[in-house]
Amino acid sequence: MRQRLLPFLRVCEPGCLLEAPGHFICREVRKIAKHDDTRINDEITATRCRLIGVDGSQLGLFGIRDAQRVADEQGLDLVEIAPNADPPVCRVMDYGKYKYQQAMKAKAARKNQSRVEVKEMKFRPKIDVGDYETKKGHVLRFLKKGARVKITIMFRGREMAHPEQGLNVLERLADDLKPYATVESAPKLEGRNMLMLLAPIKGAFDEKPSKSDGDK
Repeated sequence: MRQRLLPFLRVCEPGCLLEAPGHFICREVRKIAKHDDTRINDEITATRCRLIGVDGSQLGLFGIRDAQRVADEQGLDLVEIAPNADPPVCRVMDYGKYKYQQAMKAKAARKNQSRVEVKEMKFRPKIDVGDYETKKGHVLRFLKKGARVKITIMFRGREMAHPEQGLNVLERLADDLKPYATVESAPKLEGRNMLMLLAPIKGAFDEKPSKSDGDK
């Protein structure tokens, strides 16, 4: 059971505090798994706080003991949300529920980020015309699906002595795909590879009405 040990109070039994002879404060303990530095309930060291209600209303200045009582009476937690303020700001809330909602929001944000795929297409610095056109077609399809595309030029052996050949391929590809993609990351050499990142231009693949359709 949670116990608040204050100099002027003595613990009578688990979960109950004696305020005065014959008067007890009893509350159900809320067990919360915490993985951050936010101070809640008995962890709050301030002697007073500016209190915000569970509905977001400003309740004013409270002694920390009285603020804790407000939270206890609602079966909720007292959470220090602005520890550096003077006095600190605390809010009455269900901290476990709040943390769960925050975790779900973070998960949804990560999910949305993962939807933006990054595909990769590898080229050789001395690629022939047919192979180049085939790979360019694949890149175009990736872009049409909304994916970013990492273009990798792979150098072998003595090809590293002529990085300009790889750069020429990347510049040629960027120019060919200019109506559909922007260069998000300019060509750069990393080890034995030269990399460039292309991002699709929004609306570039939208079907445009033909002239005959516009005349109708």
